[in-house]
Amino acid sequence: MARPQDNDPDSFVAIRPRMFVVAGVFIVLFLILLAGLFKVQILDYSGMMEQQQRQNYRRILIPGPRGDIRDRDGRLLVGNRPLFSAVVYLNELRKEFRREYLERVRDYRESGIVMKSDDVEIESRQAVVQRYMDKVNVITGRHDVVSSRDIERHFSRDLLLPFTLKDDIPQEEYARLIEQLPVDSPVQILTESARYYPYGRMAAHTLGFVVSSDDTYDASAAIGNEDLRTFKKKGKAGRTGLELQFDDILQGDPGGEIWVVDPSGFQHKRVDFRRPVKGSDIVTSLDADLQLAAEKALGSHTGAVVVMDIKTGEILALASEPAYDLNDLTPFIPTKVYNDIRDRGAWINRATQGLYPPGSTFKMVTATAAYRAGTLTETMQINCPGYLTIGGRRFHNDDKTDHGLLDVRHAIAESNNVFFYTLGVQTGIDAIADTARMYGFDKPTGIELPGETSRSVVPDADYKKRRFGEGWFTGDTANASIGQGYLLVTPLQLCTYTASLARRRTITHPTLLKVDPAHPRDLGGEPLPLTDSQYASLMDGMRLCVTQGTGILAQRKVNMPIAGKTGTAQIYISGRESTIAWFTCFAPSYDPRIAVTVMIEGLDPGENLFGGSTSGPIAREVLKAWENKYLSPTPAAP
Repeated sequence: MARPQDNDPDSFVAIRPRMFVVAGVFIVLFLILLAGLFKVQILDYSGMMEQQQRQNYRRILIPGPRGDIRDRDGRLLVGNRPLFSAVVYLNELRKEFRREYLERVRDYRESGIVMKSDDVEIESRQAVVQRYMDKVNVITGRHDVVSSRDIERHFSRDLLLPFTLKDDIPQEEYARLIEQLPVDSPVQILTESARYYPYGRMAAHTLGFVVSSDDTYDASAAIGNEDLRTFKKKGKAGRTGLELQFDDILQGDPGGEIWVVDPSGFQHKRVDFRRPVKGSDIVTSLDADLQLAAEKALGSHTGAVVVMDIKTGEILALASEPAYDLNDLTPFIPTKVYNDIRDRGAWINRATQGLYPPGSTFKMVTATAAYRAGTLTETMQINCPGYLTIGGRRFHNDDKTDHGLLDVRHAIAESNNVFFYTLGVQTGIDAIADTARMYGFDKPTGIELPGETSRSVVPDADYKKRRFGEGWFTGDTANASIGQGYLLVTPLQLCTYTASLARRRTITHPTLLKVDPAHPRDLGGEPLPLTDSQYASLMDGMRLCVTQGTGILAQRKVNMPIAGKTGTAQIYISGRESTIAWFTCFAPSYDPRIAVTVMIEGLDPGENLFGGSTSGPIAREVLKAWENKYLSPTPAAP
């Protein structure tokens, strides 16, 4: 029997609003669900994909080969050679790791030995990798052992990269490994590149060397997203010389791979690849023929040779001895090699970093200062009795003999000290120092080499007061006037000064890059503040120096006329006097094209070296090499 309320219209009216409320709630919840799905599937899709990629994708970066460095004639000075390494991919050894681990756990349990699980894993991985190392040893005849520490470091940091069993494998061992290793062996022979120096030790300080580094390339410009976990194969970064100076240019563009990895972090599938690109080449101003000639002439001496093209400012040779074979420093520097170079004092580039008193090569500075100050004329003569007394002390000529009356030409040719003592005292240190700065002795030359010293010294009263807390004496001026005392310059500075004299300019900026004749560079400097006759007197003195004066040995067997200046400066080693022997010149004297500066260090106290007899013949060999290459036949002097 029906209940009365079931047919009551008012009851349906009461229920209907409640149905609408429930339906509305369901609709709202459904819309919220749809909105959530829209947000997840559409709005948050890219972010979730990025998160998935960060979790499941890995990036491997591969450095590009470095560019070459060549001499002015296109000869290779620095290039790349193949570097062979025996490697194993730990990804392919997972099953062996697991099997070795289980066997070792069983053995330890049976023997009653308690071992931590992590320690057993480390032992297992080391044992498996060593087995493959032993296979390499059998083929190569070596007895190398892998380090468990290296394996674990690689496992935690560089799992996607190959683990190196043996690097820098010699060519003959490489051939045996290629022939005898099974094709499906987890051991692979990886070919990368290492720096190669065809001339060995030639221009070692100028060319420089590289070191391994993780930060040799811009990861943001490489393949894939920066946010991906990245494994980087080590690249090469310039450490010294041109390799460092032009590292950004020589550095190649990186390539790489993108991998999908499994939950353990091992490779699963490669999804992207980009080949690395070689860096740009550098063409230097160096002439390999002249560089070799300079180094051969230096021989076993400790010193430097600088050769400059006066017309362009190009450095044709920059030699420093002792040196080292650059191939001994690649792909890494053995401790024994490093210590040997250090003990021989060979790390320093004496051409750009060595500081020495310039000796009598400075006398043209003193003469220029005297002309500027009005204390010297072209015809003025000064008497030389063999010494000059200053403050009760005698300042002697090197030979301590009476030279009589001398003008500036013959004083330069004979390198007469008394003439320049007298002239310097009359002129004063302020004028001499100002002229030395005019020639650029107070600042680096700006050559494209890192590490050029900025500690050269042009002394004056303020310098001595600041450095030593003492006043300036007349004897200090006498010493400075002949390039001694507190003066300190580099061989490169002295060569640019010589080129400036030849150009009749105050400054000459050198370069180690080949100059395009179609785009000549500004060598810098202002005209020398000398009249024609004043300038001629200095040039005459330098010509006489090599025809009948102290530099006569430099002219022998050289057909073109030379203008030069010798210098022998005193230094103290272990409290005993030794010497620095200089010779600087330019040629041909009537049309200057090449400047050569030679500096030889006296290493032993009491060692007798002389600019004319020690350094002059070295410059002669360089001049002959230049003459034979660039002047054939030799033009006649006007």
